[in-house]
Amino acid sequence: MKHQTIAVLDFGSQYTQVIARRIRECNVYSKIYHYKTPAKTLQRDGVIGVILSGGPDSVLAPKSPRPDKAIFRLGVPVLGICYGLQLIAHLLDGKVEKSNHREYGHGILKVATKGSLFRGLPNALRVWNSHGDRLAKMPTGFKAVASTENSGYAAIVDEKRKIYGIQFHPEVNHSEGGINIIENFLRKICGCKGDWSMADLARESISRIRETVGKDRVLLGLSGGVDSSVAAALIHKAIGRQLTCVFVDNGLLRQNERELVVDLYKRHFDMDVRVARAGSKFLQRLKGVTDPERKRKIIGKTFVEVFQDSLKRIGDAKFLAQGTLYPDVIESVSIDGNPAATIKSHHNVGGLPKNMKFKLLEPLRELFKDEVRALGSELGLPKEVVWRQPFPGPGLGVRVLGEVNRRSLDVLRKADAILHEEMMASDLYYKVWQSFCVFLPVRTVGVMGDERTYDNVIALRIVESMDAMTADWVRVPYEVLQKVSTRIINEVNGVNRVVYDISSKPPGTIEWE
Repeated sequence: MKHQTIAVLDFGSQYTQVIARRIRECNVYSKIYHYKTPAKTLQRDGVIGVILSGGPDSVLAPKSPRPDKAIFRLGVPVLGICYGLQLIAHLLDGKVEKSNHREYGHGILKVATKGSLFRGLPNALRVWNSHGDRLAKMPTGFKAVASTENSGYAAIVDEKRKIYGIQFHPEVNHSEGGINIIENFLRKICGCKGDWSMADLARESISRIRETVGKDRVLLGLSGGVDSSVAAALIHKAIGRQLTCVFVDNGLLRQNERELVVDLYKRHFDMDVRVARAGSKFLQRLKGVTDPERKRKIIGKTFVEVFQDSLKRIGDAKFLAQGTLYPDVIESVSIDGNPAATIKSHHNVGGLPKNMKFKLLEPLRELFKDEVRALGSELGLPKEVVWRQPFPGPGLGVRVLGEVNRRSLDVLRKADAILHEEMMASDLYYKVWQSFCVFLPVRTVGVMGDERTYDNVIALRIVESMDAMTADWVRVPYEVLQKVSTRIINEVNGVNRVVYDISSKPPGTIEWE
C-alpha cells in the first residue's frame, strides 16, 4: 500500500525530526529529505506537500543552504517554518534583513486572518521563536495573516499557489496550538487522509529487513532498554534465529542490570542471547578521561571491539544492528553536507570506527522514542520493556561527571537504585520521561552525627518530554524529593548532599554529558 507522503526538507534545524514526528502524530507518513533534493525526485516519490524546516543559517549569508526553486512549481502546498519562511521570501522576490531585536523563546502571535492555516484556533497564541532575521517585504502575491511584537509578517500566505510561511516553530511543545496548525496544513490544505499507522510501519520494516539481510546473520547489542529491545523483536520477527544478541556488561550498568536483562529475555523471548563480560576493559580505557566526547568515543570503539571479539565464538555475521533513533542522529556529527549544528556524538552514531567490519542495520533510525514504544506494543512486547525509561548507550559513563572509576560508579548505582524504588513506590516512574541520578565530581561540607563530613554530591534529573528533543523538569512532590534525598544521604556512603536539576531542554540537554 502506497501512503500519502509529506516531504520535510532539512535545512539543519534541531527540530527537523520533530516536524516529521508531529506529522506522523496526525497519522500521515512523513519523510525527511536533504535540502538539495531535486523537485523532480519529490514529484517521482509522489509527495503531496512540502515543509521547509528551520535552520541555523541566515538566508543573507552567501553559502546558506537553498532548495531547488522548482519545488514552488510542483503544484503541491509548501509550508516554510522560520528559516523556511525566510527562504520563501528570499527566493520569491521578498526581502529579508537582520532584525534589531532577536526573537528567542516565547512570544505572542496575533492572528489577523485565520484562513485554512489557523482555522479553529484563538486570535492570540503563545508560540516559540528562534530567529535573528526578519521579513521586511513580502513576496508578490502574499499577504500577512499574523504578527508578533517584533514582526508584522509572522505568518504569510499565498492561497492561490498554496505557499505558506510562519516565523515561529509550531512543532515544539512550547507553541500553543502548534499541532493544530500542522494538522490544518495536512488535512485542510494538502488533503491528507490520515491513513498511516504503526501496524503499517511494522509490516514495512519487517519486509525491508528481510530484503536487506537475506540469508546473512545479524549481531545486535542488547542492552535491555527500549530501543535495543524493540530493534531485537523487530529483527527477530523478520529473520528469526539469524539474529544473535550480545549483552555487553561494560561495567557501566545500573544495579543488577545484567541479571535482570538476561532473566527477562529467557522468560519472554526465544532468542539467541550471549553475555560478554568486559567491564574491566572499559574502565581501564576510561581511566583518567574526563572529556564527555572522548568518553563516548572510547565507549563506542570498545563496544564494537567487544562485538568483534564475540564473533570468534559466535561465528561470522555480516550486519551489526543498533537501536539508533532520530534524536541520536540529529544530535550527532553532521553528515552528507547537513548544516545542522553538532550537539553531541552518540556512541552508536559518532563513535563507530570507520574500519568497522560490519554493515549497519538500524531499523529504528527514523523513529522517535514514543513511536518506538508504540511499535514495541504492536510487536507484543511486555510493559516493563516498552515503558522502561531511556538509558544512554554509554551507560553510567556519562552520568559520572569527570573521571569514571569503580568507587564513583558504586555510589551512583546505589543512589540511582533508591531513586528508582521511590519513583515506583510513588507511582511516578511510568508518568515521567526520565528519572536518574548524576554523580558530580565535587565535594561539599556537611554534618552527620555531629561530625564534619566532606563528601560527594548527587544530582537528581527528572524530566517530562514527548520525543527527547524538548523537555521540562518535573514538579515532583516535595515529600517524594525529601524521601529520596534522605535515603540517599543515609544509605549511600560517600554522599552528603542531593540537589535537583530544574533546567529545561533547550537550553540544557536531558543528560549532563
